[in-house]
Amino acid sequence: MEFSTLCNLGLPVPADASSLISPVFNQLRPHPEVSGREVPGLLERLAQVPDPRDPRGVRHPLVTVLALTACAVLAGARSLLAVGEWVADAPPALLARLGTVVDPLYPKRSWPAESTIRRLLARADTDALDQAVGAWLADRQTSGEELRGLAVDGKSLRGAARAKGRKIHLLAACDHARALVLAQMDVGEKTNEITCFQPLLDTLENLAGTVVTSDALHTQHDHAVYLLNRQAHYIVIVKRNTKKLRKQLKSLPWKQIPLQDRTRATGHGRHEIRRLKVCTVNNLLFPGARQAVQIVRRRVHRKTGKISLKTVYAVTSLTAEQAGPAQLARLIRGHWAVEALHHVRDVTFAEDASQGRTGNAPRAMATCRNLAIGALRLAGVRNIASGLRRAARDQTRSLALLGLK
Repeated sequence: MEFSTLCNLGLPVPADASSLISPVFNQLRPHPEVSGREVPGLLERLAQVPDPRDPRGVRHPLVTVLALTACAVLAGARSLLAVGEWVADAPPALLARLGTVVDPLYPKRSWPAESTIRRLLARADTDALDQAVGAWLADRQTSGEELRGLAVDGKSLRGAARAKGRKIHLLAACDHARALVLAQMDVGEKTNEITCFQPLLDTLENLAGTVVTSDALHTQHDHAVYLLNRQAHYIVIVKRNTKKLRKQLKSLPWKQIPLQDRTRATGHGRHEIRRLKVCTVNNLLFPGARQAVQIVRRRVHRKTGKISLKTVYAVTSLTAEQAGPAQLARLIRGHWAVEALHHVRDVTFAEDASQGRTGNAPRAMATCRNLAIGALRLAGVRNIASGLRRAARDQTRSLALLGLK
């Protein structure tokens, strides 16, 4: 990494070998504004996360610790202990690229120890970290689709807990196309997902033309008005928590409407056929509703042969001209991208089994997992477990995937 780059990012400039403490005061300098044509790199985004420590005596800049943690997670590290071990084994050239100066007199003190990483992540501003990671992924988001889908859903970190045993619950906004987490926030102890819906989407600069999908919990009038005011669209599932609206949907003349879309899927030990009908509406008890959707799911379990039928209703602000039956079916199905993401975090990263409970560290690790999955998706990797194993075999590959090489 060149001298000018280190200064611009606020990273320490290599000192003499006799220096016991790496110079870190350059990190306090204001960062220059990035021109409209430039896309900020990961280090520039992470440099926006405020350092919670007193600057006096700081040996390792926060941006360096965050970058090293991200690289370790991308190489398959599941815990803070594993992160510390990965950093300790990293070659000097890799450490130098991330702003760590290896002192030949005290080499073991040149990189952050696991205890340092743990304490720093526990005190980190995880809201700012989520915004930095989300912005980095959003900068690299590309979609050839006319309607961009964004799924909003929550996930609990079952192994981690705050004081008095309260589980940490995170609400995230995930892109349909590549399962990129563009925004995430912690659902507080005295609130729920409903109150966090608007603050979560407030962190995204541009929602115009985006189709936001959510489960029945977020079928709320205020949410619909908010999205319409931001020139976005919605597709919401209607269940028993909105009885009057569901009654209206069930009373529509579905039997007179011909079948408009039919899809087959196989997975999770079952065969599924989804039949979709769409009806244009103008007087539903929901703001901006333009189309009603009926989906009949027929599932056959391969082992038992048991057949189940389920009818699901949905409402959207998209008109028939903006989205036909096939597009609506794709967007509704695309909401499961966030569920697939949660599955990867639970199975591949063993997130629910992790019992890290130190301050904000569990949420910071969850954000790093989102970043790792997003970086692999952007590189075209479909099998996340395979991508992690490949990154573990070559420590410099994490740098390449994160654009740091």
